[in-house]
Amino acid sequence: MNNETQSPFSLHGKIALVTGATRGLGAGMAIGLAESGADIIGVGTGDMTNVKREVLRLGRNFHEIKEDLLKAGAANRVKEASLRLAGRVDILVNNAGIIRRSNSEQYNDEDWDDVIQVNLTVVFQLCREIGNHMLERGSGKIINIASLLSFQGGIKVPAYTASKHAVAGLTKTLSYEWSGRGVCVNAIAPGYMETDITSALREDPARNASILMRIPAGRWGTPDDLKGPVVFLASDASNYVNGHILSVDGGWMGY
Repeated sequence: MNNETQSPFSLHGKIALVTGATRGLGAGMAIGLAESGADIIGVGTGDMTNVKREVLRLGRNFHEIKEDLLKAGAANRVKEASLRLAGRVDILVNNAGIIRRSNSEQYNDEDWDDVIQVNLTVVFQLCREIGNHMLERGSGKIINIASLLSFQGGIKVPAYTASKHAVAGLTKTLSYEWSGRGVCVNAIAPGYMETDITSALREDPARNASILMRIPAGRWGTPDDLKGPVVFLASDASNYVNGHILSVDGGWMGY
């Protein structure tokens, strides 16, 4: 037995499904999981060439599923495709998310519905569909991606804030039901990260400065900062961690 399989942090032989794996946090977490030995199923609508190349370079398998999570039935199609391509799913990372910005008094129903669909409804549906598969096998790790806005309010993002509060609650509810049946459900709450979603904030000098002043670490986070947390929650090292929302925020919540 080699050192990789002996380590409680090893994911050797595991299959991880990551939504929103095209770029940003999803790509970073997919690569981090592959670095620890997992084969990857990436779900997204964009070009996954770079992620696939890196996963294959690490000697892991990469399966690609093109799916628009705004479309009805997406979760079931993702489950069916995953089982067809890889045979099983050991780790589910519900990372895909969108954001629409507007003053709350002007926020339209279409934006509200789209954000809730991708950030919450599909998260629940994937938890349910993949969770049933895991419960049948008596093991699995589900990692939802929450946010600092799971704990506090935001500016001009009412739907995003509502969805991320709900993701935290859903994570805790599922953990109560499934922990005793072999499926661990936890969440990661990233802080302010250098992604496409935050580009408008980083390009606004005043907002960028005010945010950096509030982060004790003194910098925006990067996708690499989520590699360790997602590997921990996906591995046997976290088998007694259930219903936890892990903040990865440079100290923001402790400020």
